Amino acid sequence: MFASPWIAAVFAIFAWWFFTGIILLVVRRADRALQGAHQAAVVVSVPLLALGVAGLVMSTHTLTVANTYISFTSALLIWGWIELAFLTGVITGPETRPCPAGLSGCARFKRAWHTLSYHEMLLLTGLVAVTIASMGSENLFGLWAYVVLLVARISAKLNLFFGVPRINTEFIPTPLTHLKSYFRQGNVTPTFGIGVTFLSVATGCFAERLIAAQTPPEVVGFALLTALSALATLEHWLMVIPLPDAKLWRWMLPTLPTNSKTGGSNEL
Repeated sequence: MFASPWIAAVFAIFAWWFFTGIILLVVRRADRALQGAHQAAVVVSVPLLALGVAGLVMSTHTLTVANTYISFTSALLIWGWIELAFLTGVITGPETRPCPAGLSGCARFKRAWHTLSYHEMLLLTGLVAVTIASMGSENLFGLWAYVVLLVARISAKLNLFFGVPRINTEFIPTPLTHLKSYFRQGNVTPTFGIGVTFLSVATGCFAERLIAAQTPPEVVGFALLTALSALATLEHWLMVIPLPDAKLWRWMLPTLPTNSKTGGSNEL
């Protein structure tokens, strides 16, 4: 049953929704808790990072259906911990002040980079670690999953910086409220076209490999990657198309006594 591409695709969609929801839930509860809760959440979740690393190392050497699921999930655990460290404000960048009014061009980009630089370097460190763990192995699906997530995240951040019609600030946690000043709401730019085209092509390539797959592990692996890259493509389109995607997680989160603007992508 688990060798079915439909089961694998459903698993990828559920994992994307579940991991996103759990991260948002932890961050939202930390926002409501006492000082130090954000740092505590990152420290307490370190075993999940270790589990992801261990799962990736153990599952890459042999390509089986089980190992394909394990490597994919392990990559999500590693990615999820890095995102949690970012959303809690523990690992972001040296600049924590809002963007000054009227700042533009290279000066605005440089300042925006300093708000995220530590996080970006951690993402690249994660890529290096996942690549080393997967090097020379039969099972590269965990590595490809991490690459898809990394490319989608970088593209989303660039689009939020250069401008998109719809921006969701509802789930931005308290430690990152200064990031809103770096977002630009407006018409789409060439950055959106490049990002969504790249992700669409990646989805098509993974789908082609899925159709041509000869073994159950390959079927599962490419089904997982096709679903994940399709979700990343959809998240980009949600920065343009007016759909209430925030409802996917809003029902499971405790409310905060703040005014927030809803709608748009949940990429941060």
